[in-house]
Amino acid sequence: MSEQPGDKQADQFQDDSAPSADNQEQAGDEQPGAADDRPQDPWAARRELYEHVPAAVSGSLVGGDQTGVSGGSVAGDVILGTKVEHHYRFGVSTRTSGNIPSAELDQLAMVFAGYEERVHPLRDRLHDERVLVLSGAPFTGRRSGALMLLRALGAEHIRAVDPNTRPTALRDELNGDAPGYLISDLVTCRENPLRDIDLWAAGDVLREKGAYLVVTVDLFATLHGVPVVAWRPPSPQAVLRSHLHASVQNPRRENELLALDVSRRFLARDDHQLREAAVFAENLAAHGDGTMTYQELANVGPTLVRGQVEEWFGENETRLRDKAFLISLAAFDEAAYALTAELSDALYAQFQRTEDGGREPRVGIFGTSITARLNLARAVEYWKEEHTEWGPVRQRMARFQEPAAAGEVLREVWTSHPSARPALLAWLRQLAQDGRPLVRTRAAVTAAVLARTDLPSAMALLIEGWAKSKLYRDRLVAANALAMAHAVDAPNIPQILRSWCDEEAGPRLRWTAIRAYALVGPRMPDEALEALAEAIHTGDDEEEAQHIAESVALLLSDESAPVRSHVLQGLLDFLQVGASGRRLALHAFVLACTRADSRLLLRWYAEAAASGTEDANRLASLWRTALADLSYTNDALKALAGWILEADGDPRAERELTMLLPTLVSSDADRKRLDHMLRTLRGRHRGDPPAVADRLAAVL
Repeated sequence: MSEQPGDKQADQFQDDSAPSADNQEQAGDEQPGAADDRPQDPWAARRELYEHVPAAVSGSLVGGDQTGVSGGSVAGDVILGTKVEHHYRFGVSTRTSGNIPSAELDQLAMVFAGYEERVHPLRDRLHDERVLVLSGAPFTGRRSGALMLLRALGAEHIRAVDPNTRPTALRDELNGDAPGYLISDLVTCRENPLRDIDLWAAGDVLREKGAYLVVTVDLFATLHGVPVVAWRPPSPQAVLRSHLHASVQNPRRENELLALDVSRRFLARDDHQLREAAVFAENLAAHGDGTMTYQELANVGPTLVRGQVEEWFGENETRLRDKAFLISLAAFDEAAYALTAELSDALYAQFQRTEDGGREPRVGIFGTSITARLNLARAVEYWKEEHTEWGPVRQRMARFQEPAAAGEVLREVWTSHPSARPALLAWLRQLAQDGRPLVRTRAAVTAAVLARTDLPSAMALLIEGWAKSKLYRDRLVAANALAMAHAVDAPNIPQILRSWCDEEAGPRLRWTAIRAYALVGPRMPDEALEALAEAIHTGDDEEEAQHIAESVALLLSDESAPVRSHVLQGLLDFLQVGASGRRLALHAFVLACTRADSRLLLRWYAEAAASGTEDANRLASLWRTALADLSYTNDALKALAGWILEADGDPRAERELTMLLPTLVSSDADRKRLDHMLRTLRGRHRGDPPAVADRLAAVL
């Protein structure tokens, strides 16, 4: 993780009674770390946000399909009841594999929806390639689809391989005589990516055995050169019908149950979770066989969660310390239990100050039971490797069993218990000052959920205060909060950002909006580009111009290929709207080429050129323009030089550069410029010229 010098955990926090921006303004440079506060690197800040948001909302930050999706696609989902499997791996880093029970496969086959649409299009591809990677969000049935795909190729016995297997060791795990192998949610990271060469090696083994492998990964898996198949969920209606049919197996009775008023109301909505659809189907079947009344059926659903939350906070049987833990778990759902417990005690102390302002808070050191706390919260614990700046660390994690519970807890506390607000606000400001990226991110996410519930109060009491702070780190929390608020469908966020980009808004609000646009832009690229372009026209500060260019560059290096393509066309349009637009387009383009992870723009060009899409011509045009503009020639050449150094020893990168470099030559001057760069390029640490430079010079 990238930490700023000012990102040290504060020893003192703002006065509980001072929630507004004015008090932050008065604190000013007296806040810890203010003297050396500076903006965090935007690429590192985006990575931290993506890494630390809860899985329930992480997919909302992505503008479209994951970068690298190619070939066929799967347009659907399968849910097996409401079962969610959790893998508990205690102790040392041993790997385990085992055969999936036949009964589970048989049951899954009974409820699998859309077999023809989802499995058939991929059978031939898996048959030819022997290995396939399915990518999608958590809890969307990727594992079920993988199992049915393997079964479609005759794999009656399927062996599950430990997801903690290192990608470089995949081929070693394909032992035994199973015709099908599954790796569900393969663990990857920057230091341990899944590469195309790993799959090639596995494919060789699979061909020898006559077997097949399907790997499922989440949307943020670290992949190098791996073509993936995007997995998208079906409608809740399809899941409901599939499960109901498996339970009732009487078409006439199924139609009668689906014709009920409560069923029609359910089917009329598209915002149900798929697991809710499966639960509703189970209860609908129970009503059909007489074991559940109609009224009981009508009460199934989110009301169960809401009633539980109201019970937690509406009765005195729940201790104040336990209520603080429930709120902390809502903010740190899917995070380490120890962290959740630590920060729940900090909130408990704030609550004690509210209840008895004349006494010093007292927090008992011992006497709390993990099991009792999790049972109360209807939460589960599990072990997971958490990525830190020191490498992966195995942590005991905790999360609510019901994903909707976290939001319901925050909504209930914020709207139904206003006396809790001063303590909650003081706690969130404390979290925003914490030295740990995850803690600061969760402060922003919590503020976003509050904004969805009560936008005016959350803005006035919390987010505006961060946005008007003198400290960049506070403003970054505000930007993250606004981005997450938009992701969870809080109202009016685009209007707020647009107004903060106006010249009259002031430099602090403008900086916050500029950073936020880099995060919400994938969901509204036209509005983001228009607002950032106007900001560059109205401002004359060079530092602010740098921040605007960074935000546009982040959009150009987004995970979503459609978003990138849209932004790319926008940059070409900027070239035609005056000097400031031209500067923004070229500055952002060169920054994206230099800073984007894993040679993203080079891979993008090669893929676009190979498929014959217009993006290849657009990228080449921007490259030629940047190289010919004296203000950006050196930076553009440095970006190319960086790719060339990476290509030394990387055949794929060399092939990609072989495709790109000739398109950058439209005159003899262009050729001489690139040839000079290649001939004078020094190796890493000022060593001998890389051999790849001579080969690329020959291409010119």
